[in-house]
Amino acid sequence: MIHQYKLNGYNIVLDTCSGGIHVVDDIAYDIISLFENESKEEIIAKMTNLYVGKDDITKKDIEECYEQVESLKESGKLFAPDTFENMAGKLKEKTSGVVKALCLHIAHTCNLNCEYCFASQGKYHGERAVMSYEVGKQALDFLVANSGKRRNLEVDFFGGEPLMNFDVVKQLVAYARSIEKEHNKNFRFTLTTNGLLINDEVIEWANNECSNVVLSLDGRKEIHDRFRVDYAGNGSWDRIVPLFQKFIKAREGKNYYMRGTFTHANPDFLEDVKVMLDLGFTELSMEPVVCAPGDKSELTPEDMKIVAQQYEELAKLMLERDKEGRPFTFYHYMIDLTGGPCIYKRISGCGSGTEYMAVTPWGDLYPCHQFVGEDAYKLGDIWNGVTNKEKQDEFACCNVYAREECRDCWAKLYCSGGCAANAFHSTGSVKGVYKSGCELFKKRMECAIMIEIARRLNK
Repeated sequence: MIHQYKLNGYNIVLDTCSGGIHVVDDIAYDIISLFENESKEEIIAKMTNLYVGKDDITKKDIEECYEQVESLKESGKLFAPDTFENMAGKLKEKTSGVVKALCLHIAHTCNLNCEYCFASQGKYHGERAVMSYEVGKQALDFLVANSGKRRNLEVDFFGGEPLMNFDVVKQLVAYARSIEKEHNKNFRFTLTTNGLLINDEVIEWANNECSNVVLSLDGRKEIHDRFRVDYAGNGSWDRIVPLFQKFIKAREGKNYYMRGTFTHANPDFLEDVKVMLDLGFTELSMEPVVCAPGDKSELTPEDMKIVAQQYEELAKLMLERDKEGRPFTFYHYMIDLTGGPCIYKRISGCGSGTEYMAVTPWGDLYPCHQFVGEDAYKLGDIWNGVTNKEKQDEFACCNVYAREECRDCWAKLYCSGGCAANAFHSTGSVKGVYKSGCELFKKRMECAIMIEIARRLNK
């Protein structure tokens, strides 16, 4: 399967199943576009009419270019067949029953009242609650008991706002550290916070214990304060920005993400990225809003066009700042063209519901944080394990080949079929396709690949 596009002056050809990425001239680009549908004679005749006489191009040049395309096909670097479908189910079977990560909902309550919050201001459509130490301890024991031979285990402290239950967070980390050696495990913790409760103690603790922190900032003050307000309706930008700057300085500018959300109010999210850069933040993520159809925050078709252009302009900004010696990271543009992810991850996706689960304050298990509160998707609890095997099997079978719409998509081995939660909330099925999300993902991949090409060619 071939995908061709032009971006920032590059003619880019992707071969989906081999992983081959080619930067070609105009002639090769046009030959490849016709290669599987027309004969050699027809293609050469068309290219001769189009190019001979321009820039000293001869018919022989065109014939040699055609032969080079043929050679790439013969070597498996173009038009490679899809040989992965038969292994899709088998790959997940190898890790069946092995849990590697938990999202601990340490607090189903929040000190902000964000309008677009998918978690209903931290309550997840239920009652406000905080996780006790006893429940959290059992969750960690469940993770260890179900992690098989995996050594590295991931735990994210999530909410609501997890710092509203900070004492229990600290106790749980101390407990995890106390059992690491005994069980030959290494816990890696992440903290996701809106920042209001950051203080010197939080900063020191997080720098000692958290491999990553995720900090919520929507960019421009007027955008951030429009949505991320407290219960009195006051914006939070002025309060959190100095705290975030202090936090990041203490982390030496590493191992964090500044995470924003863009909505119908700011499809021109590049302006928010620029504000965050001006504030000194260089590890950035801006996510499209996930909301119910018809919600006033929902991105419209016109917004989507703006967002696509913003992604392209963002890619160009990254390359400009590379040249200036002021690079920054954008989460969705992080891509490794040579070393991964492995074919298992490319086919199977994030592992929600099988390798990764969310734990509520009272110990219930869900496939991920975006399913919490959906009663039909409760998998079990941390004392009895997974008892809703039927629902877990839905996720075990949830690979890129389980979605008919994905079969002929060039990006399928980059997105692994997309987010099951987004699919469920937009279509009612974890095997559905969140179409607007797909379009944005494909644009991001085009931009990310172009960035890597430019960096390699301009070294």
